[in-house]
Amino acid sequence: MAPDWHSLRALLLDMDGVLWRGDTPLGDLPRLFHRMEALGFAVALVTNNATRTPEQYVSKLRRLGVDFPAERIFGSVQAALATLRKAFPSGAPVFVIGEAPLVQALREAGYPPGEEEARAVVVALDRGFTYAKLRRATLLVRQGALFIGTNPDRTFPTPEGLVPGAGALIAALEAATDAQAHIVGKPAPLLFQLAMAQLGVSPEETLVVGDRLETDILGGQRAGCRTALVLSGVTDEAQARAAQPAPDLIAADLEHLIAWLERRRQHPGREIAPTAP
Repeated sequence: MAPDWHSLRALLLDMDGVLWRGDTPLGDLPRLFHRMEALGFAVALVTNNATRTPEQYVSKLRRLGVDFPAERIFGSVQAALATLRKAFPSGAPVFVIGEAPLVQALREAGYPPGEEEARAVVVALDRGFTYAKLRRATLLVRQGALFIGTNPDRTFPTPEGLVPGAGALIAALEAATDAQAHIVGKPAPLLFQLAMAQLGVSPEETLVVGDRLETDILGGQRAGCRTALVLSGVTDEAQARAAQPAPDLIAADLEHLIAWLERRRQHPGREIAPTAP
């Protein structure tokens, strides 16, 4: 059955590869956000990045000309916290392979950094990653600590090319422990569920937009949402068209996707090809 595009009320956007690459915006972001607002969409930003807080993303967006509320920005830090609260409601020490924003967020929520007594190991992107961290995490997981991975993204795009992501570090710990990480970011549906709850929308009313088939698109599908793959990040057109299950839409970038949505609103009775221009 073809999706009912007229029921869409919300867009959940990935950031890296959709809104920007590194510090370079992908299009006229102030204009694009204005067009989404004019179409009546509630927008949330959903990222696997655990190296920045929502407030830091607010500052970055502001530098790029967009005012956006922190409460509508969801990262894998929030997903890790939700998972820890379920496992250890009263708090617990945690060993973190990750950067300062993740450590600080966990500490403030009652999960301070610890080593010998850590009840969980949380692994995210860590540009200060060392063998000593891998060794300590390996011993803790082998002793029974909960093994949480923020996201499986093996790489992420920069202006210089693809560089190692959190998934590369998670893979190292999985190899050292013979244990599989509990991934809390995309493609797990948790981040999308948190965002939809904040916006007050259902999966049937939501379009997930991302540049990765294995995280953004698969995660959106697992959450029951419609999905749109943009080719401005790490996925090329051949990969997008070969994907099974396929995204509902394929677009060159966010600009082309919004143009397609505008045409759907302007010509509700006209059948338009399911692939954006």
